Amino acid sequence: MTFSSPASRTDCGGAARASQQHSSGSKERLGSISKQGDRYLRSLFVAGALAVIRYAKIHGNADRPWLTALLGRRPTKVAAIALANKIARMAGAMMAKGERYKQPAALAA
Repeated sequence: MTFSSPASRTDCGGAARASQQHSSGSKERLGSISKQGDRYLRSLFVAGALAVIRYAKIHGNADRPWLTALLGRRPTKVAAIALANKIARMAGAMMAKGERYKQPAALAA
């Protein structure tokens, strides 16, 4: 895949482009996954997010505080789309920087 810009908001070369950023002050508000990118890759991100949520519900999600809080206040499918958006942003950033995935310190322990 190629990038039109090195920013991580371009999300995997158009796979699941995020809409504009609407941030103010210290509150960061990023757009959701739009339908502009590759439909198949976007569906893979959503399927992967649903698998992560299903695994977290079965085996516990104490090591994923963001996901735990999100599932506490949103329905499962809405949380899956939010998680898919987060995964797409991470994948886009890794591809733009040419880096491998670095597991967060909270999950490494």
